[in-house]
Amino acid sequence: MCELWQLSEMVGDIYDAALDPSRWPGVLDKTAQFVGGTAAWLLSKNAFGSTGIAASGISSEYQRLYFDQYTRLDPKRVCDLVTNAQELIVAADIMPYDILETRLYQQWARPQGFVDFVAAILDKSATSAAIFGVFRHECDGATDDEARRRMRLVVPHFRRAVPIARSFDLRTTETASLVDMLDGLTLGIFLLDANGGIVHTNSAGRTMLNAGDVLRAAGGRIAATNVEGQRSLCEVLTAASDVAVSSSIALPGPESMTHVAHVLPLKSGPQHGTQLTTLAVAALFVQKAALGARPPPGAIAKHYKLTPTELRVLLTTVEVGRVTEVAEALGIAESTVRTHLGRLYGKTGTNRQVDLVKLVAGFLTRLVC
Repeated sequence: MCELWQLSEMVGDIYDAALDPSRWPGVLDKTAQFVGGTAAWLLSKNAFGSTGIAASGISSEYQRLYFDQYTRLDPKRVCDLVTNAQELIVAADIMPYDILETRLYQQWARPQGFVDFVAAILDKSATSAAIFGVFRHECDGATDDEARRRMRLVVPHFRRAVPIARSFDLRTTETASLVDMLDGLTLGIFLLDANGGIVHTNSAGRTMLNAGDVLRAAGGRIAATNVEGQRSLCEVLTAASDVAVSSSIALPGPESMTHVAHVLPLKSGPQHGTQLTTLAVAALFVQKAALGARPPPGAIAKHYKLTPTELRVLLTTVEVGRVTEVAEALGIAESTVRTHLGRLYGKTGTNRQVDLVKLVAGFLTRLVC
């Protein structure tokens, strides 16, 4: 029962360390004692050398010496790269007579009192391997059957924990890189969950929320300050969450300044994203309208409830100008153009063609870094 209790407690510690690397030295210390050794470590090896992951019972000076001077002289190096995962590697088995004559033993292991080493491959590729090992001290003697048995009890858990730790570290690094990249953009970016909850906001987005002119945070959720804008926002977020549809909408701001919001679904296809993008179902890009790009027709038509023909007349008016030229470009009568312009004035609250041009210019947006 004592062994079972020890093993159960240690297994929990191993998986805790996978999520919190600062716990590895303590876990390795417990594991070394359980197996019957004095020191233990986790390391990654390839054909060119080794990199330490964590260690216990080995001073920082001897760790540095191993990685700087002795890793290539380790007689187990090739064996580490060719041994099957989870198969035990015991130094005394590999070199039962010559190991005491090696430079690694004489200059590195012997000064620390180590006489044997039992290890296992946890994870490997064609050129590298992650290894967990326990060192046996002079007072422990060579690796015996009991040490091998106990080693086999803990190795499967280390094999599962190390890939978890690597994945967690990678996602943390990717998340940090993603946050830095988003904060470098001048348009507001909001990563949102299925309920419109704000998973992450970049620097420009936080500025928008603090200003409260166009968007605000209500109970941790994104919301438009304008009633019509809020209705449109809810519609596009629902569409992005349910059927992965990307779209654009207009968000009215102060002094008739329009912002354009683009919604990008994040849940279509296989999920291999960072922690941020795994939680989020949609990305909302918001920027104050500016001249210099092609107008987003979908956002304009949706905002003003324009028919396809009215939208064509509007965009052609902006690009061409006079009624006669618009009629010629569209292949319709001038009277028809004027009829549509009248409807456009009514729907957009304008009364001149120049106002329509300004209105469309308000929707122009581009990604600015």
